[in-house]
Amino acid sequence: MAMYRSAATRRYLIRMAVLMSIYIMLIFTAGWTFRHTSIAGIPAYALAIAPALPIIGVFWAVMRLLVEEPDEFIRMLQVRQCLFATGFCLTVMTIWEFLQNYDLVAPGNGGFGAAFFWFVGLGLGAFFNKVTMGTVGGCA
Repeated sequence: MAMYRSAATRRYLIRMAVLMSIYIMLIFTAGWTFRHTSIAGIPAYALAIAPALPIIGVFWAVMRLLVEEPDEFIRMLQVRQCLFATGFCLTVMTIWEFLQNYDLVAPGNGGFGAAFFWFVGLGLGAFFNKVTMGTVGGCA
């Protein structure tokens, strides 16, 4: 059986490929620049923020997919997946912050912030859909 691919899904995949390509370019550029130059001030802040912009774009792309998807069942699966991801992310980050508040873990998160855990939650949400509904429904 062929995997379902709507026009909305194709647009989503293109958006994701573009955004992730930009992210990879920016994360390597920022890392190299901060390690090998003495960038400071406003340019340093701009460069540090730059890799976050495509990640923000990914959130937008996922939400656009929810708006554009014509199949109601597929859209419902995607909404369930996003809700699972949000709940998972909020749970992990809340627990981590309380552990930090009571000095049980070191400050910071080693680069694993809310976006990372939301994306992990998307994967777990797809698994949850597969177990409870019998399908993940698409590629989101």
